[in-house]
Amino acid sequence: MDGLRERKKVAARQALHEAAVRLALEQGLDRVTTEAIADAAELSRRTFSNYFAGKEDAILHGDVERLRSWLEALRERPRAEPPWLALRESLRALYGQWADPNLARATAMRALRQHPSLLARQSAIYGAFERDVARVLQERSGTDTPDARRAARVLAAAFLAGLRVATALWIEEPEVRALIPTIDEVLDQVGAPFR
Repeated sequence: MDGLRERKKVAARQALHEAAVRLALEQGLDRVTTEAIADAAELSRRTFSNYFAGKEDAILHGDVERLRSWLEALRERPRAEPPWLALRESLRALYGQWADPNLARATAMRALRQHPSLLARQSAIYGAFERDVARVLQERSGTDTPDARRAARVLAAAFLAGLRVATALWIEEPEVRALIPTIDEVLDQVGAPFR
């Protein structure tokens, strides 16, 4: 019974997320209400508020799920693996989800994400993720000193900055670049000092 209940919850969250993104791309974020999202997903308004605090969280739900999967993949990497390699390999494990990215949708989402309320929420989500990555890296090191914590934070920040740059380059120059090779190229450049 719990498995069915959990699948229903996952399906409801996903339906609300997809409706929120679709409506925001079609109408603009300011015109979208949580009521409209719930209606578009054919769920109650109460159901919406059970899963999300606001429309921004519903829109960014896909990001949160991808980040959660990535963090889990990082935790599962062999402890003996060097930290930069563990980050690269845990990210590569998720490449299948990005194998055929839709450039038009990515470009529209990038524009949507410039909305002040989404930027604020996105900043909070990615800041927390960076701290989580640093914590996992520090735990993997087996050392709990100020230097180890600082090194883990620097490594996490550098890796995520490289990923942001790669994604931006792909969106800005899609005719020149494919996403996955661009990510690999940028992370090779950023990671040189960490190998």
